[in-house]
Amino acid sequence: MYIILIGAQGSGKGTQAEMLSQALGIAHVASGDLFRKAVAEKTELGLKAKVYLDRGELVPDDLTVAMVLNRLEEPDCARGVIFDGFPRTVAQAQFLDKGLQGVGKQIDVAIYLHVPREELLKRLSGRYICKANQHVYNIYTNPPKVPGVCDIDGSELYQRSDDAGEAVQRRLDIFFNKTIRLLDYYSDQHKLEEVDGNQSIDQVHRALLDTVRKRQQLS
Repeated sequence: MYIILIGAQGSGKGTQAEMLSQALGIAHVASGDLFRKAVAEKTELGLKAKVYLDRGELVPDDLTVAMVLNRLEEPDCARGVIFDGFPRTVAQAQFLDKGLQGVGKQIDVAIYLHVPREELLKRLSGRYICKANQHVYNIYTNPPKVPGVCDIDGSELYQRSDDAGEAVQRRLDIFFNKTIRLLDYYSDQHKLEEVDGNQSIDQVHRALLDTVRKRQQLS
């Protein structure tokens, strides 16, 4: 099954995508993680992407699509994928559809995690990520057991530069002005579902699982 989670920065889609990945036994593909790995390894693509990421802007479609399609060729993606942070534009969605059609696959459902902008800003001000494996915490909604330390691997927690100041405002502007157009794109294909993301982590997870299972029964 091929699932897209659509949500603004701070909506919880990364956390929810990982939980769904474990529950359904399919791969979690996060474009942000792919880019951060490339930046950390200082690859040519990573250096190009860093310029845009530091400004809180979208990485150009050609760089993003190439990286994601390469990731889909890896063995763990054979049974299905949960896309997190991709596609972010209609053009990227069209490229993804073409890439999947080339291997006889298609997107089964796109789920929009709806969270009000005011709540997103609050969440982002409290979001921290572990340096070792990018596990996500929030001091308001999902705090670590020991402040500043990841529960899972013990590494230091840090706040991303694009989770604060003008950069986060720009990223939210991009979402609500551009990425939101994906809702019409997938609605026209009768593949769009919406889940209230302004609930507890467990409540959102249950709602997402119910949505996916209903789609599985229809297919």
